[in-house]
Amino acid sequence: MTEIKKAVNSDDLKRIAKLANIIWHEHFPPIIGEAQVDYMVSKFQSFEAISTAVKENNYIYYMAFDNGELCGYIGIHPEGNAVLLSKIYIEKSHRGKKISRQMIETVQNEFSDYDYMWLTVNKHNDNSVAAYKKMGFEITSEQVADIGNGFVMDDYIMEKKIK
Repeated sequence: MTEIKKAVNSDDLKRIAKLANIIWHEHFPPIIGEAQVDYMVSKFQSFEAISTAVKENNYIYYMAFDNGELCGYIGIHPEGNAVLLSKIYIEKSHRGKKISRQMIETVQNEFSDYDYMWLTVNKHNDNSVAAYKKMGFEITSEQVADIGNGFVMDDYIMEKKIK
């Protein structure tokens, strides 16, 4: 059974950051390399980064549980008439169980007054791009963003209508 719960305190955010470190190091080194993974985990997925996003920038995090085990998370940021899906990750052994779909449906239900949701995904993250397309997202543009330390994010921007 899958359960999606809103992160409500710093203990929840610490659990998310710990899981992020695991997921990023198991999934992304073949795509972006170990050095960029280490940099991005520290800059964007650490407890400090996640806490700042929640406290200062109005980000909201949800945790996904599969049979009581924390297995994924999604970080969102409502902005104007859209919702940015800033982070959406599932631990490897729990992929293929439609947990990402349930997290996205949770966002759609919670933010049903918004027009659309959007996300960025690495152009070479083929499985994720395919999964998002299967869930109704469309590639609307591309971007290369300098994230510092000599690293860039080479991404597709994908959107899905909410209403």
